[in-house]
Amino acid sequence: MSRIGKRPVPIPSGVDVAVDGTTVTVRGPKGTLSRTFHPKMKIRLEAGQVVVERPNDEPAMRALHGTTRSLIANMIQGVTEGYVRALEIVGVGYRAQKQGKKLVIALGYSHPVEYEPEDGIEIDVPEPTKIIVRGIDKEKVGLVAAKIRSFREPEPYKGKGIRYAGEVVRQKVGKAGAKKK
Repeated sequence: MSRIGKRPVPIPSGVDVAVDGTTVTVRGPKGTLSRTFHPKMKIRLEAGQVVVERPNDEPAMRALHGTTRSLIANMIQGVTEGYVRALEIVGVGYRAQKQGKKLVIALGYSHPVEYEPEDGIEIDVPEPTKIIVRGIDKEKVGLVAAKIRSFREPEPYKGKGIRYAGEVVRQKVGKAGAKKK
């Protein structure tokens, strides 16, 4: 049996979980999340916990078992604590600023890159070289952070670009000074 899938998900106080067949709705202090899961997964509430069971031991069902449990746990954590992803900008003249809800980033292109976040995502710029993405949906937070990073990924020679906070960019050695004749 799946080690992750067989563990029940505890429901903290202040969080309301509703299971309607294969649709799970989680309400908490930060908002509401809802998701529909595979119809063969059995999801039920039991003594302040969410329990996920699989119908058989087929490889596909075993994979879905742990995934379903993890997604429900992420929904509960999202509505209680939320998710944060930090990005750093490295490079001379590269900077970010917020204009209303829009994020405007100067990345060495002929024009500034503008990005409008979708609903449920909040972007902060505490410093011109730091961007913080916040939200209650782990998947959306990760996707928005990846989208912003894709505007100028770190290049391997000087390390310039947008990277995740704490990301290590392996640097390549440049040309070793070719000899002239």
